[in-house]
Amino acid sequence: METGEEFGPWLARQLKLAGKTQAELADELNLTRAAVSAWITGRSTPRPTVMTDIARALGTDVGTVHTRTTDTQAGLPVTWYHRPGYPDRGRDLGNAAAFAFDADVQVLARETCQNSLDERLTENGRPVKVRYTLHELTGEALDAFREAILWNDLFPHYAAVSETAGNQKVGRVVDAGVRDMYEKGRLVLLRVDDYNASGLIGDDYADGKFAAVVRRQLESIKSGPGAGGSYGLGKATLWATSSLGLVLINSTLSVPHEGRTERRVIGRLELPWREVDGQSYAGPAWFGRPDPDTPGAMVARSWWADEEAVENLHLTRENDEPGTSFLIVGAHDVAAGLVAGTSDSADPDDGFIGEEEGDEDTRDITAMHARLVEALGRDFWAAMTGGGSRLPHLEVSVRALRNGKEVVAEQQVDPSVEQPSRTRALRAHYEGATVDRLTESGQVAARSVPLKLPLSGGARGTFGTHQAVLLVTEAQRDGDGDKNWMHALRGNRMTVRKAQVSRVPNSINPFQAVLLVGEAAGEASPFAKEAEEFLRAAEPPEHDRWGQTEELTLRWSPSAYRRINALIAEANNAVRELVARPKRGSGEGSEALRKALTVRSRPKAKTPAGPVVPVLDGLDATVGPLGEWQITGEVSIPRGEEITPMVPVAQLDVRSGGRPRLDWAELVGVEGCEAVDGTLRFTPGARRAKFRGATDVTSHPVRTTLTRLVVELRAGKGE
Repeated sequence: METGEEFGPWLARQLKLAGKTQAELADELNLTRAAVSAWITGRSTPRPTVMTDIARALGTDVGTVHTRTTDTQAGLPVTWYHRPGYPDRGRDLGNAAAFAFDADVQVLARETCQNSLDERLTENGRPVKVRYTLHELTGEALDAFREAILWNDLFPHYAAVSETAGNQKVGRVVDAGVRDMYEKGRLVLLRVDDYNASGLIGDDYADGKFAAVVRRQLESIKSGPGAGGSYGLGKATLWATSSLGLVLINSTLSVPHEGRTERRVIGRLELPWREVDGQSYAGPAWFGRPDPDTPGAMVARSWWADEEAVENLHLTRENDEPGTSFLIVGAHDVAAGLVAGTSDSADPDDGFIGEEEGDEDTRDITAMHARLVEALGRDFWAAMTGGGSRLPHLEVSVRALRNGKEVVAEQQVDPSVEQPSRTRALRAHYEGATVDRLTESGQVAARSVPLKLPLSGGARGTFGTHQAVLLVTEAQRDGDGDKNWMHALRGNRMTVRKAQVSRVPNSINPFQAVLLVGEAAGEASPFAKEAEEFLRAAEPPEHDRWGQTEELTLRWSPSAYRRINALIAEANNAVRELVARPKRGSGEGSEALRKALTVRSRPKAKTPAGPVVPVLDGLDATVGPLGEWQITGEVSIPRGEEITPMVPVAQLDVRSGGRPRLDWAELVGVEGCEAVDGTLRFTPGARRAKFRGATDVTSHPVRTTLTRLVVELRAGKGE
């Protein structure tokens, strides 16, 4: 028989839930108050015959009193608690944290899988197992689920939001979600389960992982130094992906709370300010058991649900391994519609693109399934790869159901299928099977690349040099995506930076490169933990690049990001050296043919005195995958002995006022020049040059797709 909490703490909580005192229970049992107090303090336990009387007094069955694996239903049933409006009549028209990310299942996959990796239980050496389940409900299954979440109690709040939907963005998203459910008679659930993870441990309100996820914003509590998240924003993607703003949670704890570990359940609703029956509500609401320790027992806290309750809420976990299940109610994938193409009249800021505005149904579970598999394979291939003595950190799968029946079979994401070349490279590194230079197909070349860590507080000098590991291998014809790219990652083995290696000769074979930094290069690598801390501070909330951030500036210096630029430049140089084909010797070729050729040289034109100024005479620009401008510039150089160094300046074209200037995330010389600290220095005697650049999206004041780019070459420092 499964036995849960100790009898004393369990009984004390049941009395609070039932609104009974120890004295009142003693009177009902015809016992002394001292006897009840002894049970609660753990000095004694009631006789089996008394257990039946206790069950009757609490309005439950004797089995519940014996096992104590759930709370009784006496006194305070599970309900919704909506936060009252502010006394000063302020209004929050949505959770600002949700706007940090798009309503995109690929963004959701990246953030949730990263969180699961961060919470992996490392003591047993096993990977964290993550499963994504798309489940479309219709008909009776939909009606039963709405009854389980007390939809009739929620509907007046949704109706109030819909009435004012035209005035603000969150309301329009919610209104569209409710309309889709009623007009099409369906609701899409997206569940994210992880196993062998810590679970949402801690008190409902005090510091801990539970409160950080369920109660608070902008708080990040991670289990290790190599964790991916640091802003506390990733959890907002769960609510951003729900068109109803509703997420239900069931957690199995790695550390007991109130003597229990299984079926800790709560729900959180994110709506804008609203007014229902003359009462104003601030925004969020919680689905749980009213807390008797709060004024009026109004605030809802988590509760220990029984198996029937979690089944009705579609939160049943497959085993008792620690971890958490998040159920996103009304899941939609706005980015799927954007990828498919939208009409000119669609407003991209609305946060919702339905079938009337876009060409693709944003709630198509088969399309969402495919996009989840794609994103997981692209961003987490390294975490799923093992070799030698190193085990994978992650196993992940995706499936799709409709009313409990399988629509798309569960698919285990295989890194060797999604990223074959990079997986081969990482496995060779783990197995010690790398070479110094590529001479045969299938080989993996390895090279150390230094990252010079700066001193904190703006002090000049180097704290230490961490040796990152660069891996290069020939790209396979199938898979891998674009060729000649380098993926960079750190401790939790999630791909952080993806960029094409610049200035590679056209004659080389296509390749793929991997850069392992921090603990990804080996936990025993010198300054690995310091490199983790430094790079983590250089990542934006999306954790998809390294560059200048406010945290990096405050903790180190405004120029600290240049250490990362130097690392990437060194890695790119090493890649070009590893993939370059050996040059033919000067004695090779036909001597007879060489002697038979006569090349007439024209007399040299007179070289003008003084420095000459290069001119930008060609520009090609595209918008990159991160929203950055990617440009290739062609430069013509007048004949002269001295060529003036030039600074490429990227600006946004505006109708009036000064043009906002953008920072360069990357600037490299391709031909006839080299980029040094943002300045192009030209090869003596060159008549033409080419350079490439990518802007830093953090310096963009508006979305790239809504702007026009102007690039100028300026002499000197570009002021």
